[in-house]
Amino acid sequence: MSSRASPSNVELLRRLPLAALALACGSAFGAQINPALSAAVRQNGSAEALIVLKDQSTPMLAPLASDADYKARRRALVDALRARAETQQSGLRAWLDGQGLAYRAFWISNLVLVEHVNARDLKLLSGRAEIARIETNPRLPAHLPQPVAGRAPDTTESIAWGVTKINAPSVWTAGDTGQGVVIAGEDTGYQWDHPALKSHYRGWDGTTADHNYNWHDSIHDSTGNPCGNDSPAPCDDFGHGTHTVGTMTGDDGATHQIGVAPGAKWIGCRNMDDGNGTPARYMECMQWMLAPTDLNDENPNPDLAPDVISNSWTCTPGEGCTTGNEIIGAMRNIIAGGIFFAAAAANDGPSCSTITDAPAVYDASFTVGATDSNDALAGFSSRGPVLGRPGIRPGASNMKPDASAPGVNVPSSWPPNTYTNLDGTSMATPHVAGAAALVISANPALKGHPVAVARILRDTAVQTGVTDPVNQTCGGTARTTWPNYMIGYGRIDAFAAYQAASGGLEADE
Repeated sequence: MSSRASPSNVELLRRLPLAALALACGSAFGAQINPALSAAVRQNGSAEALIVLKDQSTPMLAPLASDADYKARRRALVDALRARAETQQSGLRAWLDGQGLAYRAFWISNLVLVEHVNARDLKLLSGRAEIARIETNPRLPAHLPQPVAGRAPDTTESIAWGVTKINAPSVWTAGDTGQGVVIAGEDTGYQWDHPALKSHYRGWDGTTADHNYNWHDSIHDSTGNPCGNDSPAPCDDFGHGTHTVGTMTGDDGATHQIGVAPGAKWIGCRNMDDGNGTPARYMECMQWMLAPTDLNDENPNPDLAPDVISNSWTCTPGEGCTTGNEIIGAMRNIIAGGIFFAAAAANDGPSCSTITDAPAVYDASFTVGATDSNDALAGFSSRGPVLGRPGIRPGASNMKPDASAPGVNVPSSWPPNTYTNLDGTSMATPHVAGAAALVISANPALKGHPVAVARILRDTAVQTGVTDPVNQTCGGTARTTWPNYMIGYGRIDAFAAYQAASGGLEADE
């Protein structure tokens, strides 16, 4: 997540002898080994490792045209990614099998997670021609937004203030509530039968629940977690995920209209163990999103993928995203599969250039900052510009954040069966995901065209009265210039975006 927990890798490296340090760097012709991984192996005898193969490109889908049916393109993409992994990983998997090493293979990014490698394993793996590098997959404490003591949710208004602020009720009045759209969350899990969430869960038909293709748990080896491992039904071990999905679709039909798109359906994946993620956990959920599976993690079906994904998490160096590019291939393939991808900017403001972690730093993600009820950017909201990091191409389009949304004192669902208010860009991001669902609902031709949806949300964002009370400038751009590196293109306006989308704007990209 967006915590700043610091691993002890630096200290471990200082104690490495020259021979071990040479292993950490890899051979001139072989795989590069993350020095922190070598340090962990030396200290503990073995460690989890992410083996990254050389081919990380998004497969070409010719002869499918760019305007071909988005589901056909997604099927072709998933087939190509799976076929590549099957072919290019076959030799590596056979070797791992022969060594008796347990592993999990991924196809959304061409890599393999190995549960335990020792120094001998690393030396042998580093000489394999198909491997580009071998990375860490550590688990370190993280901190998520939690309820503030003494701050009760507002019970005098049935519609949450943030939902009203972005003009979502005006879209409802016009006839679109997100119907026909599926929004997904990747988070700490979900209380699926919460009064504000149950009727909006795709796995509930009004009588029975079917969690196949609607829920996935990427937590397989936690200890003492209240949800256990491989939970067969949606479960939230923290509360954060339940809160975020409430802002997307929540409505109890009575006094808690907390969701931006209550007519949409939601599905979800747990990618954190009590708030703690790893690159492998994040990637596993992303792979499931592109082609959801049954509860046995079999029979993937890309036709059941969501239209929108909300990501209120960041993969920090402390969680293993040391270069920043560990999960970039997975995110690019998500978007190539026609799925809108919103990402929280993180809560490390108010200084400039505090958007530092994946996936918020990536060009293709829609990065979200947080504003309060007066349209002032929150002090905690991370600002741009994104500074260059190894493996990340800043690019001319990398105006981060893309836009901002309500993220201060946001009321939403909380387990068990209650409500609370939270602060964070985690709370702002699901407002944007919900607004994207309203846009797609208004113009179904935009399904499968996330770049067009992002453009509409940016182009229609409110700028009048929206300000950063702390910074006059970041990255040489004044707060009175739009877009800027503090707020982006402005604060999201769902109704203005709806009007642009329903006016017949084509889904060209």
